[in-house]
Amino acid sequence: MTGIGVKRYAGGRITGAIAAVAAACLFGAPATGQTYGLATMQPGTLAHTTGTSIAKVLKDKGGLNTLVQTTAGETVLIPMVARGEIDLGVANLAEVQAQVEGSGPNRQADLRLIGVIHPLWASFFVRKDTTMKTNADMKSRRVGLGYSAMRTVDMLVQAQLALGGLTSKDVTPVLVPNVMRGADDFISGAVDALYFAFGAPKVREADASVGGIRALDASASPERLAESRKLFPYGYLTRTGPAPLFVGVTEPINVYTIDYMLFTNAKAKDDVVYKIIDTLAKNKPDLVSIAPHLASFNPAVLYKKFDMPYHPGALKYFTDNKMQPVEIR
Repeated sequence: MTGIGVKRYAGGRITGAIAAVAAACLFGAPATGQTYGLATMQPGTLAHTTGTSIAKVLKDKGGLNTLVQTTAGETVLIPMVARGEIDLGVANLAEVQAQVEGSGPNRQADLRLIGVIHPLWASFFVRKDTTMKTNADMKSRRVGLGYSAMRTVDMLVQAQLALGGLTSKDVTPVLVPNVMRGADDFISGAVDALYFAFGAPKVREADASVGGIRALDASASPERLAESRKLFPYGYLTRTGPAPLFVGVTEPINVYTIDYMLFTNAKAKDDVVYKIIDTLAKNKPDLVSIAPHLASFNPAVLYKKFDMPYHPGALKYFTDNKMQPVEIR
């Protein structure tokens, strides 16, 4: 991009002519003096805060003038980045996997991973005055399912039900289109469990609205974790205790975790991708000053073992720094 305004359609796409200029900056010109686009979700989301922090650090510390570009959502921005319409993107790994490892015309074969930016913790929440404490306790309870507008969320919900030895047949399904509707249904009493990511304002709203919430413990046996990974192979458990971010956690529990990724297009220049990683790895305090949740950013685990291709510039950085891919455990 050249620093000029970027027009969008209502669906969140930048126009083709401007997109071509945007792509040329990362893919066909030296780093100095260029502007790079970083696609995120809308303001108010965790993704937008993450992207804003990354963009500022790349500009201030790396000399890479990076501009956040908001889109209608991750299903929109991932193809944009894969096609080279915008330079960089951030999204949760489940959305990335669905489009990179998929099949047919919607498969984004030209997307390339740069690295893990932060873990994304998600949980089922219940009213604190209920007896439910683990995922297994949701048996026969009313649980939001379907997520017609967020299909990967439905997959993640069912992966977490599996941690409790449950399937959709073991609960009372209440069809919801998205997590916001699911949260509103929980607040109104239409469902018994709220599914949401920690750190989201909606979780605090639910906590205040119903007189307090409890996050369910996702602890699982190795056999149940294996069942869960048949649905989503890259989920894992993180031991978590009470903290300001973790509304509803009053004692140590295991929380279901997936990773949030930074990615680009196969045509991105190796030296620019290398510099992006190097800049972020050396300037974590600056990232955290803008986005406190990036305290969980860990340069040592930027490189994880996924069945998806990393960009050659990222692989060179990992090799130069003697980094091996971290296994999901």
